[in-house]
Amino acid sequence: MSDTVSVETVASAIDALRDQVPLVQSLTNIVSANFLTNVLLAAGASNAHIDNVHEAGGFAAVAGGVLVNLGTPDDGTAEAFLIAAEAARTAGTPWVLDPVGVGGLPWRSGIAVDLLRFHPSAIRGNASEIIALAGLGGDTRGVDSASDSADAVPAALSLLKHADAVSASGPVDYIVGRDGGGDVRGIRVSGGSALLPRVTSTGCSLGGLVAAYLAVTPTALDGLVAAHTHVAVASEIAEENASGPGSFAVAYLDALYTVNADTIRSRARIESFDLPTGVQN
Repeated sequence: MSDTVSVETVASAIDALRDQVPLVQSLTNIVSANFLTNVLLAAGASNAHIDNVHEAGGFAAVAGGVLVNLGTPDDGTAEAFLIAAEAARTAGTPWVLDPVGVGGLPWRSGIAVDLLRFHPSAIRGNASEIIALAGLGGDTRGVDSASDSADAVPAALSLLKHADAVSASGPVDYIVGRDGGGDVRGIRVSGGSALLPRVTSTGCSLGGLVAAYLAVTPTALDGLVAAHTHVAVASEIAEENASGPGSFAVAYLDALYTVNADTIRSRARIESFDLPTGVQN
């Protein structure tokens, strides 16, 4: 288990993020674009919201990481999603699929299936989205999760044939993926704040932060765990300084900015969990 992601792995990742300041290309929804950009800037990265068919492919080839978020697709952005994903795959740019609303909405579910052909580096969603995307009969409630994140582990594991790492968000985040030695690992990230779902776009902005961390970490598993941990720790700190959702949103941006490697070492809660019997490494 020497290659398992640890608190020290995340501490090193946050230092790398601030040193390298990766540029993320976000193809995200109209609700989240502003907040996502502020989250990335606060955390130590930067964002370019480029989701048109004329520029999506060219920019994906040079960005540090790419986010494809299915929150508010239309015909034009749906085409741009596929162009960007294909260009990222060809160029070796890490990219993230955030399957917002997949399962309950057939058209966007078909887009998600098409995107899997380009092998996202990471898939990040709530539990019901991950279950639905894996085709295990899950249903979704728009952008809200109707399933416990632990229930999504089998679905997340099945998606590893399409992606390098997969996470299911919830009160506890469950993450699966291949470590540096090629073995499949399960990592659980605890913490966070009950106020996160009271502020729009916190989940979508996590997808952008995953893309940023993928640009500076050696594996997609490392990047997913680092992003989830950064959010968990920052949101806990924000809740301590907030009186409600409005003040939390501001405090959350401040905390994303102030969290550093030492904060991660003192507050992060990361642990391995046993995978279901029969998982093949």
